[in-house]
Amino acid sequence: MHATKGNQRDNFHIAMWLLMCCALVMGIVIIGGLTRLTGSGLSMVEWKPIVGLLPPLNDAEWQTAFEMYRKSPEYRYVNIGMTVEGFQSIFWLEYIHRMIGRFIGVAFFVPFVYFWLRGKIAKGLLPRLAGMFLLGGAQGALGWFMVASGLAEDPHVSPYRLTAHLGLAVTIFIYMLWVALGLLGYARERADSDNPGLKHLALATTALAFVTILSGGLVAGLKAGFAYNTFPLMGGKLIPDGILALQPVWINFFDNIITAQFTHRVLAISVLTLVIALWASARRRALSQATRTAINAMLAMAVIQVTLGISTLLLHVPIPLASAHQAGAVLLLTTLLLVTHRLQAQHAPAT
Repeated sequence: MHATKGNQRDNFHIAMWLLMCCALVMGIVIIGGLTRLTGSGLSMVEWKPIVGLLPPLNDAEWQTAFEMYRKSPEYRYVNIGMTVEGFQSIFWLEYIHRMIGRFIGVAFFVPFVYFWLRGKIAKGLLPRLAGMFLLGGAQGALGWFMVASGLAEDPHVSPYRLTAHLGLAVTIFIYMLWVALGLLGYARERADSDNPGLKHLALATTALAFVTILSGGLVAGLKAGFAYNTFPLMGGKLIPDGILALQPVWINFFDNIITAQFTHRVLAISVLTLVIALWASARRRALSQATRTAINAMLAMAVIQVTLGISTLLLHVPIPLASAHQAGAVLLLTTLLLVTHRLQAQHAPAT
């Protein structure tokens, strides 16, 4: 059933709201990466999802928060001797990270209720929006589950939980962006969706990019970016020694820092190769100008992202470059989703 003019207007407003939420999710992914890179993630040792909106406001409150942190394994084993001033420097980034998470919850929930009560949400769309909200709540709980792993005697966040936290954030981003693009219903010419081979290649490339992001989360959690800081060789070899040193063999892909870095390199180059193949194949097809622009942007972003990744590696993971690399991953994924969406068969927005 085709949308009425009224529905089209409502769909546009809902799509704009979802795109705003996508931008916020991307922002919190970047802030979350900075929190990890600066060692700030374990500075807040309590989870107060409802209360605790205000940070310490005076010396006494700062001292109380610092005393709680001093009881944590990270202070005793990593930051022993840290001053209150030093504690403040790591506290603020984690605090901002948590506040942005709460703000995203409000920025999603309030418009959602408004659109729902005003009858602006199509029947088929309501479960999808409700699902987004539930995923957001699960993400908050998963974030604390991740932090809790670093409050044990070993003051390091579990790489598995960190990767799961990143993966769910990106999944929410993908879900919201895809629904928003469908609601916009912008003109996709029939020629774009008459290329099944191109569509399948775009889907495969997007899926591999998502896996590469998960691999990057594992690299970050294991601090595997410091294992070898040369490219393309690792220890003077294309395939480094010790890549399958652990037993059973499959555990190397999760616990071996050498294997984690090598796998991430292979995945990243594979994504770049598929992007180039997709771009080259698209040049020979009859596509709309908008789709060609999206494909060109995808290629440019892939080259930038690989350049950022190699630069981050060679320069021993400086924080600004590492953060830009993480942002680049989301931007590349965005262009891939845009291309993949434009190559899908045309359909009307949910009504």
